[in-house]
This record gives sequence, structure tokens and C-alpha cells, in this order.
Amino acid sequence: MLSTKLQLPSKINLMPETSKVNRLRSIPSVDELLRTPEAAEIAHAAGSKRTLLFAREACDTLRTRMTEDSEGLEAGKEAMMAEAVEILSELWIAMKIDGVRRVINATGVIVHTNLGRSRLSDDAVRAIADAAGYCTLEYDLETGKRGRRGAGAERMVCDLTGAEGAVIVNNCAAAAFLVLTVFSKGREVIVSRGELVEIGGDFRVPDVMAQSGAVMREVGTTNRTKLRDYEAAISPETAMIMRVHPSNYRIIGFTETPRLEDLAELSRNKGVILFEDAGSGAVADLSAFGLGDEPLISRSIADGADLVAFSGDKLLGGPQAGIIAGRAELVEKIRHHPLYRALRVDKMVYAALESTLGPFLRGTQFEEVPTLRMLAAGKNEIHERAEKLVASVVASGAKATLNVIEGESVIGGGSAPGVKPRTALITVDVEGMRATEIESRLRANDPPVIARIEDEKVVVDLRTVDVAEEEELKVAIATLAG
Repeated sequence: MLSTKLQLPSKINLMPETSKVNRLRSIPSVDELLRTPEAAEIAHAAGSKRTLLFAREACDTLRTRMTEDSEGLEAGKEAMMAEAVEILSELWIAMKIDGVRRVINATGVIVHTNLGRSRLSDDAVRAIADAAGYCTLEYDLETGKRGRRGAGAERMVCDLTGAEGAVIVNNCAAAAFLVLTVFSKGREVIVSRGELVEIGGDFRVPDVMAQSGAVMREVGTTNRTKLRDYEAAISPETAMIMRVHPSNYRIIGFTETPRLEDLAELSRNKGVILFEDAGSGAVADLSAFGLGDEPLISRSIADGADLVAFSGDKLLGGPQAGIIAGRAELVEKIRHHPLYRALRVDKMVYAALESTLGPFLRGTQFEEVPTLRMLAAGKNEIHERAEKLVASVVASGAKATLNVIEGESVIGGGSAPGVKPRTALITVDVEGMRATEIESRLRANDPPVIARIEDEKVVVDLRTVDVAEEEELKVAIATLAG
């Protein structure tokens, strides 16, 4: 007699599904998670609304993990709550990491693009704080009436460069775009093929020119462009000759390019504008530090450039800004163009820029402006600081092994790629740790310490570390093996 009892295949097991349902039921609710001490602590710092969003995401994440793969997750309310709290904390930490935080730059890269370019002076920081409240952005204290925005900073630029006028926008790319739009829209701009470069952040000269509405006319070859090439290209459709400093790109060997003063004479004779995009913005003579190839803005103005654009946050050492200096009538035309209003800077940039320009007018820029001070620091000075820091870390009983070796710093910010000032580096070793782990732990410090790895060793360059930060750096290194 045949049995009518249903025989289930041996591979089917209903228990795991039942177990998964039970585990899903043990996931805490959002309200339960918000009542934990950890959530209360996060709410105190992040606010209740943001903590609520974190809690919802934590519970959703835990539910997704459980649905997709419950292996490794313990069942029970208590275990699930602990898991949810851990996810909540991770979300809060990730949020803090994503925000803008102060770091100690121990890389030796002076103008570090990823770390905010130039470090502002103490005076510039105080000026920003003062300007954060009510300030004389567009107010004339003498007349009690409306004043001109940015008049102080613009006057200082003129005094430093010898220009008749100046305007300030939010970066150097914006400055170039504005000049091209105002004077060359629908007309030709002549530029050497050797200057059609791409600078950091996908700033490509041909792209910027196209967006401005200008028609690019290339002349010369990649390595050699003669004055007669420019002269032959000028036509009734030509509005401008544009000269672009190649910044982080160099052509060496069999090269030729006309002198700026020769281009200026040609542009005057032909009735076209000569515009130089000088890039990094060397307002002081930096040739003593190997930066003789960087255009000196006052020299460009003296050599006859009608307009010169340069950065405020690179070799000038100030806040992010694009400065346009040159002939008064051209500057005023820029000032009254509708696009200028969209690109102009705010009150805190003007304040910081004024405080940065002041030392250049006083002749104290190498003492007061951090970027210039770092650039001017000699190897012996940095070596002495390094030896003292190493001795202090050793005296603290730290387990890290430190040595001082010779090395090189970097200018950064797309400036002077071939210039690498000699420096003293501190190598950091911890027994049982790889260089990547040491570097990662320094980044996890509070404040984060950003070092670099060279020849499989973590190295610290004090050129870019302020003296006031050395104690924090010492603590970060001393606690590496803790």
C-alpha cells in the first residue's frame, strides 16, 4: 500500500526563514534607538533633526543587512540594538569627516590644493572674524553714504602692481572667463599653441574660451611661437592677444616665445587688447627661491599688458580670489558688466585679501604671510626644528622611532613644478606597523595630521607645520602605538 504522506525534499528547510523573521522583529525602532545614551550624545552635537535622519538610516541599513545576509549578525534585541548604535555612530563620524576641518599639513606641499591652498595669516583670520559681522563693505565712513565695494583691496592691488585699476572675482579661472566674455565674445582671440594648457580642476584654456563666446585663433607650434606669427594672424576680427602662463607645465629645449613688451607694442600698433593670464600671482620677486619663471605682476604691467589676471590664494598667500589689474577704462568696463556681479567675492574675502596685501606694501611679506614665510624657510632652520621635535617625542616615552633625514618640499598649487626646496624630513616608524597604517592613524588623529609616504616610510616635513602646531603634532606621533 502506497503512503500518502507528503515527502518534502531534503534541501528545503523552513527554519532559517523563521529565524530571519525573528531577527527582523528584533531590530530596534527608530524611537528606541533615539532613546539610547549614544544617540543623545550625538544629538547634543549634531542636533535632533540630523540625529533622527541618522537613526532612520541606521535602522534601514540594519534591515537591509538582515534581508540580504544575516550571517554574522546575532539575534536578540540587545545584540541588534548594539549593532544599530554602532551604525549610528559610524554615520555621525562619516558626517564629521566629510565636513571642512582643520588639519596639520605635514606634507611639505606649501600651496596644497586639497588642503585649502595657502594658509592665511593670523591678521587675515582676525579680519575675516571682524568682517563676519556688520562691516564697511559698501559704506563710506567719511560721507556716510554708499561706498564702492572692494575699494580698499583694489587700491592696494594698484599700489603693488602699478596698475591703473583692479577688480576682484572668486578665482583666477573666473577672471579669465570674465575678461574673455567682456572683450572678445564673438571675436577672435590669438593664443600660442604652446599655451593651450590644462591646469588643475579641468581648467582648459580652449574650453574656457569657447564658453566665453570668443573664437580661438591658434598660432605658432607647441614649442616655438614667434612675434611674426601673432602679427600675421591679426585681422579685423581680432579683439585680443592672450598670453597664458603654463603654470604646472613646462616645455624645455628648442623653444621660443616673444617678450611681453614686444607683444605689447604689436597690440598697441594693431589696436587690440593684450591680456596675460599670469596664474599663480607673484606680487613679490621670488627669483631668490627658484621662482624666477613666475610672472611678476608689476613687471607684466610695466611691460605693457593691458590686463593681467592672477590668483589671490597661491603665491600671493591669501584667500581664494581672481584678481584682474590693468588699464582703468578696461577695468571699469569689466566692473559694469552683468557677469561681474555673479562672480564677485564676499566681504570676508575682501577683508582677508586686504590683510594679506598689507605686508607686501610694508615689505614684511616673508615674515607675516605664511606661504611666503614657508617658501623662505631654509633647510638648516627646518632641520633644527625637526631635531627638537624628535627629542621631545623621545623624551615623552613614545614607542615610535624617529629620524631626521634630508629631503625636498614642494611649492604646489600648480606653481613651479621643477622647484623643490631642500628641507629636513622626520621619518616615523612604529614596530609592527606598515607605513600605510601609520599614515592612516595620523589622519585619524584630532586634529588630523596629513603626512606623506616616501620610499615606504612615513615622513613629516615641518616646513608646512606652524610652530604653534608642533605640540599637537608631537602628541599625535607619541600616541601612534597607544
